[in-house]
Amino acid sequence: MAGYRNLNQQQDQRQATLRNLVTGLLWHGRIETTLARAKETRRIAEKLITIAVKEHANTVKVKKTVTVDGEKIKREVINDAPSKLAARRRLMQFLYNVPEPRKDGESKYDYKKRSAEVTNPLVEKMFREYGPKYFERAKEMGTGGGYTRIIKKGPRRGDASEMVILELV
Repeated sequence: MAGYRNLNQQQDQRQATLRNLVTGLLWHGRIETTLARAKETRRIAEKLITIAVKEHANTVKVKKTVTVDGEKIKREVINDAPSKLAARRRLMQFLYNVPEPRKDGESKYDYKKRSAEVTNPLVEKMFREYGPKYFERAKEMGTGGGYTRIIKKGPRRGDASEMVILELV
């Protein structure tokens, strides 16, 4: 990860910290961190969101033959285009896999049934929620990028480090 701030950490620790921050930002929509970490997180998150915006609509209809009870049935299935599949793999390479949270009053059986359908909920959120949202925003404003905002909170009490809130716009 050349070109990044050192953040007073070794390379493997820095990469893990940035992956955690980016994953948390994309999953929750906002995080609280220091200014230096927020600036690095912003760089990475905006690149990943740009990938999702460009590839969110690239799908291909495929006809498949499926055998059900001894009968061959032709079905039309919607798959990812090759470029979207490559983009999905790039996102999965960087982001941690966050498990889908269990809803209030949901049984263990229902939760397993619901969460079995989606293997990477964060990547799905990127393509289903953030991609279309920021694509429409780019069409309205006429520009791309600018998906995050940094709000300064003031110095931290212990070490006077500048604290900020990093959130998605």
